[in-house]
Amino acid sequence: MTPRNPLSAAVLAGTLSMVMGIPTVVHAADGFVDGAKVSVNARNFYINRNFVDPVGPSATAPQGKAEEWTQSFILNIQSGYTPGPIGFGVDTLAMLAVKLDGGGGTYGTGLLPRHSDGKPADNFGRLAVAAKAKMSETELRVGEWQVVVPVLRADDGRSLPQTFQGGMVTSKEVSNLALYGGQMRQNSTRDDASMEDMSYRDGLNGITATSDRFNFIGGEYAFTDSTKVGLWHARLEDIYQQSYVQLLHTQPLSDDLAFTANVGYFTGKDEGSALAGDLDNKTYSGLFGLQAGANTFYVGLQKVSGNQWMRVNGTGGASVANDSFNSAYDAADERSWQLRHDYNFAGVGIPGLVLMNRYISGDNITTASGDEGKEWGRESELAYTVQSGALKNLNIKWRNSSMRRDSSFSRNEFDENRLIFNYPISIL
Repeated sequence: MTPRNPLSAAVLAGTLSMVMGIPTVVHAADGFVDGAKVSVNARNFYINRNFVDPVGPSATAPQGKAEEWTQSFILNIQSGYTPGPIGFGVDTLAMLAVKLDGGGGTYGTGLLPRHSDGKPADNFGRLAVAAKAKMSETELRVGEWQVVVPVLRADDGRSLPQTFQGGMVTSKEVSNLALYGGQMRQNSTRDDASMEDMSYRDGLNGITATSDRFNFIGGEYAFTDSTKVGLWHARLEDIYQQSYVQLLHTQPLSDDLAFTANVGYFTGKDEGSALAGDLDNKTYSGLFGLQAGANTFYVGLQKVSGNQWMRVNGTGGASVANDSFNSAYDAADERSWQLRHDYNFAGVGIPGLVLMNRYISGDNITTASGDEGKEWGRESELAYTVQSGALKNLNIKWRNSSMRRDSSFSRNEFDENRLIFNYPISIL
């Protein structure tokens, strides 16, 4: 009998591996308190976005810029496991973001939620708690946390991270094989304190639909340290279903030269009651890199066929090659390419300092009006991580970018600067 629910399938996989003679003892050294980790991340985030050809509440009152500044604190408490055949534990995320600057007239950066009067909140926060149980190398987690799998990536790109509420099983009983399965019921996006049903909006038909069931199952197998494949299937109940296959490979060419490839293929269609209408999507993605000493050069190629690439509202797009700070280049029928260069200044004696520059261009976008849309983005990031002393591990990022889009596709065009300080403090 084959379980129809992905969560049941993952539980079965883990159970079968355990009853085949695999040890199931949790070591006392991994005790509930002895194995605990406690840290605080102090995150200071500033965004200034100046719009080109701005629009607003009326033609006489366009919004010329979006600008906000926040200070966040993210307390992460991860317990160990109680000793015994089945170990139990609890993980907690306590999160608070405080507005330092920003008003109704400069709202729109995604750093803060917005009140009904149009003004951003002075502060917001969340408490996410997840219970966990572990037997051998199989873990069950139930509650709220940051879920990060290829078909559901919680976004951590603003003041507070996105979190999901549900259950998930992870099993690593077989060497080099990781199995995953779960069901998420609701999510809290990066700029919201509430827990809501998940949603998907299709840009072509303009329909937004919500669901309280996101089921997924997947597996990843590492043939070697340099080659890994993944296979996933997900369903946002009564909205869409999606499958994904991925290949990751690194090929050393010499002592300081290596080729990397991250290739993926998504296929999706409407599911169940098709609340978002008829859907049909195929997305091809490839990010290819050449690492030469301190330099890494990338070429990204991406093609969307049919409806836009399918993902739950608020989630990150890092599963596709041309995902960036301001776009995933994943609109209906969009084809895009990327050129990117990374430089690690450790090569000239400055460890911790890195520079990234990239340009991404997308065209062939099918719009609701039937016109072809285009977009391009230029992005730079200079980042430094303090290597020693009292501020060790403090990470500072400056991001500068420009986004341009054809007016028939979108008028959301801007020049932007972001300044981000992340200071992780280990308490335990």
